[in-house]
Amino acid sequence: MSIFTGSGVALCTPFTNEGINEKTLRELITFHLNNGSDALVILGTTGEPSTMTEEEKLHVITITVEMAKGKLPVIVGTGGNNTKKVVADSVRAEKMGADALLVVTPYYNKATPKGLYLHYKAISDAVNIPIIVYNVPSRTGLNVLPETLAKLATIENVKAVKEASGNISQIAEVARLCPMLDIYSGNDDQITPILALGGIGVISTIANVVPKQVHDMVTMFLEGDIKGSSKMQIGLNPLVNVMFSEVNPIPAKTSLKLMNYDMGEIRLPLCEMEDSTKAKLTETLREYKLI
Repeated sequence: MSIFTGSGVALCTPFTNEGINEKTLRELITFHLNNGSDALVILGTTGEPSTMTEEEKLHVITITVEMAKGKLPVIVGTGGNNTKKVVADSVRAEKMGADALLVVTPYYNKATPKGLYLHYKAISDAVNIPIIVYNVPSRTGLNVLPETLAKLATIENVKAVKEASGNISQIAEVARLCPMLDIYSGNDDQITPILALGGIGVISTIANVVPKQVHDMVTMFLEGDIKGSSKMQIGLNPLVNVMFSEVNPIPAKTSLKLMNYDMGEIRLPLCEMEDSTKAKLTETLREYKLI
């Protein structure tokens, strides 16, 4: 059974000066429950977990599970570069009601293929829910090659991969060597190309602001309307481009602020957008009738 098919939103985290803005978080979850998102992915890159306290992470998991459990799959990001902590965080997330885990490859210290296998096996041995391997070499400095991923796919709870390498040829080889894995696009500008290689959905940043459109694009493709889905992909690419005009999640969080969600600060070392890129973002959001 796949964890989800369609559009999983990589949810931004709203902050206050004291912690999590629970009111806004509930508003965002309601927005996605009502507008087509097929899964909620929390504490991923877009959610700024690297600058959150443990208490704040628990708060986000608690509220999301309370509101979405049984309605949408709740996928919790638990990745890191300390295997012992990742295991503990993964066990905790499962106990709190997570339906699956998004686990980025260890960054900074990286890992050999053998180390990667042992890392994911340790996590799998400790939990009973599916694991999505997150391959994003632009952030981690480590690219999971298809041959390595095929080895990871033999681990019991490793069920899917979020592919954000940007290398379509590599993803095609992943599809060939790892037919047992579900493939999710990790790049919003490559959703339909990855679907064409057998992918079943996306873990999306732009779905923060256009959840229905991303859901519809995937659904159309999987139901056979490839031309219509491809047209949507091309039509959304200007929005994708501006949403990644600065480091994610700066534009996504700024977009939600412009859409009148009280998102609070973008935590250092990330910061507010430059005036020039914010102006372009604002213009594009108006063109898409989002503000």
